[in-house]
Amino acid sequence: QVPLVESGGGLVQAGDSLRLSCTASGRTFSSYAIAWFRQAPGKEREFVAAISWTGGGTYYADSVQGRFTISRDNAKNTVYLQMNSLKPEDTAVYSCAAGAVSYASDLHRESEYDYWGQGTQVIVSS
Repeated sequence: QVPLVESGGGLVQAGDSLRLSCTASGRTFSSYAIAWFRQAPGKEREFVAAISWTGGGTYYADSVQGRFTISRDNAKNTVYLQMNSLKPEDTAVYSCAAGAVSYASDLHRESEYDYWGQGTQVIVSS
């Protein structure tokens, strides 16, 4: 088990920034790829960003490329999602997930992740 806890969500205005954190317990955190997914009301969950277990590879959905940055600090068992230039369409519940993903081409796939957090709400007003 890799318990994950997200934090940092909130209500902001369009153009503002937020930094989400995903903190895990357990010594195996550093061996997992971590991803952020989001689910807006009435929509399916979608991939946002992912980072390989080494931190050397980062991947983004087209909709957030250039605005969001994912990073990890394995010493703190934490992955961050820095979200800049937020838009109302970024409003969603953001969840982090951990998985032993073997291939970079699979980092965006929900099925690759075994452990999920409860999520943190982000609301962007116009």
